Amino acid sequence: MPHWTPKSSSFPLSEEQVKGLLSRYDTNRDGRLSKDELKRAFRGMGLRFSGWRASRALRHADANGDHYISEDELSELVKYAHSKWGFRIN
Repeated sequence: MPHWTPKSSSFPLSEEQVKGLLSRYDTNRDGRLSKDELKRAFRGMGLRFSGWRASRALRHADANGDHYISEDELSELVKYAHSKWGFRIN
C-alpha cells in the first residue's frame, strides 16, 4: 500500500486524488470503507492514532449511519481530513 505523509507533502493533491488514495484501501471491493479499512488507510498515509482518527472520521462523514463511508460520503471525509489533519487539497 502507498505510504504518504500528508503534512510533509510538498504539493497539494486534488480531492479526486485523495479519494482515489482512500479507495485503494477498500480491500473487499464493496465500494465502502469500513472502520478497519479507514484505520489501515490512515496508518498507511503516515497518520498517528489511526484507530481514533477512523472513529472520528466515521462519526463525521457517515451521513446515513451505516458505519461505512460510501462513495457518496467520500467528499465529506476528504473535507474533514483537510480541516482536521492538514491534508493539502487544491
